[in-house]
Amino acid sequence: MEYINDLQVAEKAMDIADTPQSERFGFELYYPKVSRSPEIQKIYGLISKVARSNATVLIQGETGSGKELIAGVIQSQSLRAKNPYVTVNCAALPEQLLESELFGHEKGAFTGAYTTHIGKFEQADGGTLFLDEIGDMHPSTQAKILRVLQNQSFTRVGGQKTINVDVRVITATNKDLWEEMEAGRFRADLFYRLNVVTLHVPPLRERREDILLLADYFRKRFAAEMKKNVGPFSEETKQLLYNHSWPGNIRELRNLIERAVLVVNSNQDIMPKDLAMTGKDYFAAGGRDRRTEERKSVTLPTLDLMELERHAITIALMRSKWVQKDAAQLLGISPRVLNYKIAQHKISHDSWRRNAV
Repeated sequence: MEYINDLQVAEKAMDIADTPQSERFGFELYYPKVSRSPEIQKIYGLISKVARSNATVLIQGETGSGKELIAGVIQSQSLRAKNPYVTVNCAALPEQLLESELFGHEKGAFTGAYTTHIGKFEQADGGTLFLDEIGDMHPSTQAKILRVLQNQSFTRVGGQKTINVDVRVITATNKDLWEEMEAGRFRADLFYRLNVVTLHVPPLRERREDILLLADYFRKRFAAEMKKNVGPFSEETKQLLYNHSWPGNIRELRNLIERAVLVVNSNQDIMPKDLAMTGKDYFAAGGRDRRTEERKSVTLPTLDLMELERHAITIALMRSKWVQKDAAQLLGISPRVLNYKIAQHKISHDSWRRNAV
């Protein structure tokens, strides 16, 4: 396998990330400039055509794949770039709170409404409103969103006054809205109103050209934030990063590299042992030698299978600081099975007794 020479590219990304605009939009400003993925390049080619319009954009893709990143790029390249950019996670709020959050409410509109609240649509007036995970929005709220998109006006909850706004709306979802629409969970009229321009963000496993590039950027970025000298990735670490399936996409990669930079010793290369991969993921990604120092300390005291099982369970518990759920993940078994085997082998630990009810 031929690895990408990421260092020069990541250094360029660092330079771009230090620009004043990056403080507002962050990662999205430099990623398109260094991406090696044909699919990402196609997306950014389309963005350059639609960003300066007022067209509604629907961004689809898996959780953590970079949908919010794409929305930020559209805003940063639009004619509204210097105006408000407001984001709302529609899945994070229940229906009643989401309506108040989006449209605001008048004082006394409901119990606890002690003051007038300005909603996100008003806050975004003249700029852009990004509605993340719109596929989780309740149908009644969907109807109100549709009216705002059509009329650019609304009333606050508990209010009578019509409020006019000039807002561009960008939406994102990890759901298939066509299936949601056919199942009756998403309004067809809103779907067609949002579907003016649709961008499909591929998962990280389908743009492997960018995995090492992104990993090296995160390594340099977190090392700078922590004021820590950190060496590059070893060749085996690169192989693991490249081969991993990344179910959590860019978000998972970012968290993994942040943890690696945190635990690696200063002036040392990042080795496989510094990655917070489970044993299952490690071997699935092609790992061979599992944590040298642990291997040196582990010997087989016997060939008795019951003793070997007890030995493996004890090592997993020690490695996971006696957290049974984490130990079960390392062993590739369910917590229930592990709990049964702990009782069978009569394994105990002081922390379990302290936490016992």
